[in-house]
Amino acid sequence: MAASTQLLTPDNCALVLIDQQAGLAFGVQSMDKQALLNNSVALARTARVFGIPVVISTSATKVYSGPLMPALRAELADQPVLDRRSMNVFEDDAVLAAIAATGRRKLLFSGMLTEACISFAVLSAQEAGYQSFVVADACGGLTATGHDMALRRMESQGAVMTSWLQVVLELQRDWTRKATYDAARGIVEANGGGYGIGLNYARDMLPH
Repeated sequence: MAASTQLLTPDNCALVLIDQQAGLAFGVQSMDKQALLNNSVALARTARVFGIPVVISTSATKVYSGPLMPALRAELADQPVLDRRSMNVFEDDAVLAAIAATGRRKLLFSGMLTEACISFAVLSAQEAGYQSFVVADACGGLTATGHDMALRRMESQGAVMTSWLQVVLELQRDWTRKATYDAARGIVEANGGGYGIGLNYARDMLPH
């Protein structure tokens, strides 16, 4: 059976993290802030486990937003962080070069704020010929309505909406892939809420 060209694989995508900074998280009202951090960390762990290239960019670190959140810095300690002035990463030469250097045409986007830095980047990426996947539950908006409107606008231009759990399961896909099985399962157990609790339960009840 031929492999689907629509599905994400560890070899065809890159992760772009935009403005995952506490100063911006303070203003997020589209979802619980701790859930947003949990989901973003799970996505970063997923990228690390599957060897997906990661491009990290921040803005206004000295003025308001602060540095990359420590939990994400811990997961991606070996990755450079590119600070910029423009709200749109596609208007920053260093970030553009880093994205191009990954050699990937499918881009996963996570960060803040959905109404601005995420949507501007995704709309620009679509126009530049990339296929954009917005990890919607790892993006934060100022309001639930603003977040939803931004998602709709991006989707209208061809961007694909997804979730962090779908990403990790899509990359793993076959639980007989032993190289990433334990780590992928560990992400779900640690960050997957009720699903993770169920996997822990199954591990205890069915030790074989």
